[in-house]
Amino acid sequence: MSISTTTTTPLFCFNHYFTRERELSIHRSRPKPFSLTSASTLTLFNSNNNNNCNYSFASCKPHKFHTPKFEAFATNTDTLESIQSSDVSFDQTFPINRTELVEGKIFVRLDQGKDLGNWELTVGCNLPGKWILHWGVSRVDDVGSEWDQPPRDMIPPGSIPIKDYAIETPMKKSLSSAEGDILHEVKIDLKPNNDISAINFVLKDEETGAWYQHKGRDFKVPLVNYLKEDANIIGPKKGFSLWPGALGQISNILLKSEATHDKDQDDNSGSINTKVENSQLEGFYVDLSITKEVIVENSISVSIRKCSETAKNILYLETDIPGDILLHWGVCRDDLKWWEIPPAPHPPETIAFKDRALRTKLQSRDSGEGSSVQLSLGEEFSGFLFVLKLNDSTWINDMGDDFYIPLPSSGSIITGNREDQSEGVQREVTEEAGQEESISAFTDEIINEIRHLVTDISSEKNRKTKSKEAQESILQEIEKLAAEAYSIFRSSVPSFSEETIAESEAAVESKTLLLPDLPPQISSGTGTGYEIVCQGFNWESHKSGRWYMELKEKAAELASFGFTVIWLPPPTESVSPEGYMPKDLYNLNSRYGTIDELKDVVKTLHEVGIKVLGDAVLNHRCAHFKNQSGIWNLFGGRLNWDDRAIVADDPHFQGRGNKSSGDNFHAAPNIDHSQDFVRKDLKEWLCWMREEIGYDGWRLDFVRGFWGGYVKDYLEASEPYFAVGEYWDSLSYTYGEMDHNQDAHRQRIVDWINATAGTAGAFDVTTKGILHSALERCEYWRLSDQKGKPPGVLGWWPSRAVTFIENHDTGSTQGHWRFPSGKEMQGYAYTLTHPGTPSVFYDHIFSHYKTEIATLISIRKRNKIHCRSTLKICKAERDVYAAIVDDKVAMKIGPGHFEPPSGSQRWSSALEGRDYKIWEAS
Repeated sequence: MSISTTTTTPLFCFNHYFTRERELSIHRSRPKPFSLTSASTLTLFNSNNNNNCNYSFASCKPHKFHTPKFEAFATNTDTLESIQSSDVSFDQTFPINRTELVEGKIFVRLDQGKDLGNWELTVGCNLPGKWILHWGVSRVDDVGSEWDQPPRDMIPPGSIPIKDYAIETPMKKSLSSAEGDILHEVKIDLKPNNDISAINFVLKDEETGAWYQHKGRDFKVPLVNYLKEDANIIGPKKGFSLWPGALGQISNILLKSEATHDKDQDDNSGSINTKVENSQLEGFYVDLSITKEVIVENSISVSIRKCSETAKNILYLETDIPGDILLHWGVCRDDLKWWEIPPAPHPPETIAFKDRALRTKLQSRDSGEGSSVQLSLGEEFSGFLFVLKLNDSTWINDMGDDFYIPLPSSGSIITGNREDQSEGVQREVTEEAGQEESISAFTDEIINEIRHLVTDISSEKNRKTKSKEAQESILQEIEKLAAEAYSIFRSSVPSFSEETIAESEAAVESKTLLLPDLPPQISSGTGTGYEIVCQGFNWESHKSGRWYMELKEKAAELASFGFTVIWLPPPTESVSPEGYMPKDLYNLNSRYGTIDELKDVVKTLHEVGIKVLGDAVLNHRCAHFKNQSGIWNLFGGRLNWDDRAIVADDPHFQGRGNKSSGDNFHAAPNIDHSQDFVRKDLKEWLCWMREEIGYDGWRLDFVRGFWGGYVKDYLEASEPYFAVGEYWDSLSYTYGEMDHNQDAHRQRIVDWINATAGTAGAFDVTTKGILHSALERCEYWRLSDQKGKPPGVLGWWPSRAVTFIENHDTGSTQGHWRFPSGKEMQGYAYTLTHPGTPSVFYDHIFSHYKTEIATLISIRKRNKIHCRSTLKICKAERDVYAAIVDDKVAMKIGPGHFEPPSGSQRWSSALEGRDYKIWEAS
């Protein structure tokens, strides 16, 4: 389940924009002289680690960065005037959250159980976190898939099945008797079972999304003594590697590991009896050193006192952040906040920087903890500006801006912002990366250019003189620039800022607002924005053997409901009848029907106005032949790849490709998309499917398994009308209860979408999970995030969020994550009235919910709600959630009361059901 080291992809290049190199100065005559980012959440990253960036500036070279030159400054080291007045005019503390590496251990122990015929495997960790054991078993004589689910009597309480090949068990806290440490551990009872040859596992930290493996592979605890010696078998010297769970990035954390209790194991030779008794096991204990990033809470305090003798402002700044810290500071005279250097005296160890700012080394405090500085500032200045430099690569600023402290004028008293203190506002730790230039200044210029284009095209005079083709060209330029601004922004800040996306969304939406005479715009990943998707199958659909023909018979009815897109099941020959273990990609005779029947149903759906998505399984492919070692890793058919097409770190299939760029799917060989021949063949196959079958777009299976940049390559080649990826991983829980803040979860999905350059949307798994808890526990307050927006991908990037409440995996007969029973219509009342692109599950369409779903779709279409519609959340309380969309539709779910506000609009009831109600503006 590793993530690729491939972390860069070219930015969008536009010749008209990069006609010259732009050299950006850190201190411009503009309101933001030193703002490295514009995000509002904390991030810490190191300039020496390029793996934190999703994009590379190398391909477009928009500007150069220069290392700053420092000039010695003749400082006045006289003691500052003593403070003779105790009046405090300003006093504020800014919370700072940083990340530090802490060391700990992972423990693996195999003991005999209380019943001497049984054994007990214990896996533990003494680092803080929300630890999950992701595990499965290997069976004797396994040939293909090496992982399988264990017998029920081995599965600890509270475990969750992961499809059909693994189990996830939360690790519980316990007290270590040895050193008194708090441990997280899981105990697995191993009962005698001659069929099981090994236990396989990896550790997952849900706080960080990181996976802990053994030397880049799954842990393997052998239960028989004849297993082939392998690097991942627990025994001789061990090692760990860490793969973070977001977007195909490799963390810069190096996890050091060393087995402190090694056991030698004899390697039996000769013929082997596969039915080996568990009594041949030997107990062992291994602990391995690891490191993990943890959040450390610090603060910066600033206070200002007035000196009664000189009338100057005496500013005192202190922080508990350890180490040598530079204060990069200046003053300003008005609200424009232009930096300048104040006259002397200045504190000791102060130097000038480019005649725009000063740098002062903070002095260690007498207590030995933290450091501080005292400054004397004249009354002619209105404000004090600063950022902190922790080392050559790390800065701390104020949520993307410089810290700004207002200075009191004569006789005025300014009180610090106590609200910031009570709410614990996070300040931002950002990367300098060896440059002093402002990335946000660069993106600001792009955004300004967007505004100029919007102004140009919206003016009445220009609209009359420009042709539709010219107008369309400008609109396309707006989209490109908005995408580029976001790409540059994401290359410097791994955390997400919905404001940047809002600029892009607003630019795209301007097409409809400014040019109503133009047809709806089509953008890969979103279609026109008015799509309503039907999942046209369930987990059992293959059993009829004629599913395509059954859908053909329902085509007209589906169109009458208002569906514009239908997602069909995987069409290829497959080892599994459902289609998700593809074998020969060009063989489209499947359990759902023949290739001719597939063409027929696609043609019929097109005739009734419905676009068709093919379910493309690109992450993995089942082999046709064994190699000389008996491993299934050679392919046949038209795409007769060898083992170079399989990633090298897939533990089960001995691939000779590069390391995986995502999480491994254990049941089949994981394809190495970094290989040129693989990408070429897959692009040709997708284009063939578009032309031969008539598919209009793709639903992409298990996109966690490979980098989103490859998806961008495939979509640009096949030019789909609509594309959506399945990026499904676990939400954040604390002791079994879902956390209110799911930003980390939706961040991972947004990261993947951004890696595709926005060419694909993604299923909004975050919204589905939050709806589960909100409806099941009557906690509707969960449906609003800390900023009063929807808490899923819907709240950050609505045009790329495909919302759903159920699909063939979560519902149907699999039921891996079934929506709360009896509350399905509340879920659809939410998704079918909100922005994003809603998807409706086949089983719900043809059920007793049919009429209500059809009415909701009719309301959505009648009021022209689309993926970028505006949303105002009116209530998010314990028993009710209510919102107004585009000022046209009001809705509420939950047993609590809500009525849309009366005013200029009159509201009439459009639909009412169990614990939900919809109104339309008259």
